Amino acid sequence: MKITKIFTFDSSHMLDGHDGKCQNLHGHTYKLEITVSDGLIRGGAKDGMVMDFADLKAVAKQEIIEPFDHAFIYHGENARESQIAALLEGWNMKTLRLACRTTAENMAFEIYGRLKKRGVCVCSVKLWETPISCAEYEGE
Repeated sequence: MKITKIFTFDSSHMLDGHDGKCQNLHGHTYKLEITVSDGLIRGGAKDGMVMDFADLKAVAKQEIIEPFDHAFIYHGENARESQIAALLEGWNMKTLRLACRTTAENMAFEIYGRLKKRGVCVCSVKLWETPISCAEYEGE
């Protein structure tokens, strides 16, 4: 059995060295679809649920939405992106350092890992960068 909950958040990023427009600092309203797969809970207040949608919302808010929303998300190993982040941080603006390039593919993988670490039985994460472009990571 699977359930899916959808979230949105706004962030900026850049892909330093990219051969197109995405090399420039820009932003997206991301749509995030989190799918959880598990057996049904039997008994108690959550009887018949895979996971309570409210519980999934709480974990996603803490682990994903709060850190990512309205942040400059940057690749911490990239000198230029790190310089921009340092400038923004000096102005008390929100940034989020990732250990990878901030492609939709890598961000979907990162989000999946954050949820797994919290014990969520996530089976896939789909991250929409635009209304017509998304990346999906399905766990091992």
